[in-house]
Amino acid sequence: MMSLAVINEHRDLEPWHREFNDRAWGPARVCVAAAAQHGPAALARLYPALGRRIHDDGDKDFDTVVPQALAEAGLPVDLADAAHRSDVDPQMRASTARAQQLVGEDLGTPTVVVDDVAFFGPVLTSIPRGEEALRVFDGARLLAGCRSFSELKRARSGGLTFA
Repeated sequence: MMSLAVINEHRDLEPWHREFNDRAWGPARVCVAAAAQHGPAALARLYPALGRRIHDDGDKDFDTVVPQALAEAGLPVDLADAAHRSDVDPQMRASTARAQQLVGEDLGTPTVVVDDVAFFGPVLTSIPRGEEALRVFDGARLLAGCRSFSELKRARSGGLTFA
């Protein structure tokens, strides 16, 4: 679990970006609590359920989105209470620090570890499926195997979709 809210908490940000990061603590805390109490498979169900609602549907009412996503993921809805508690913050800070240790200061989301090599990316605007997903993974694995690989970037096209 890597949190941009943790990474950006002490940075000087534009007011809109500060508000965005401050609000991100809630869903991130719920994700940490879900993984801690129900394992990584729970997070694998919860994360896309949150993403669809927040990014695809544009619903930024986290107090509504989080319980709905938990229910969809088959998790106890009372995990939503973690959004407003700081008791999981040490876990989130520790895992974010670990990601920074692996990737460096240019950390962002997603952070991926492939064959014990960590990097920021790949940033995708939709979820690849089937053969396309395998090609993306193979590409990431190929780049992870190249010790001199550092960065690859291009402009984004189109909107985000998690469908």
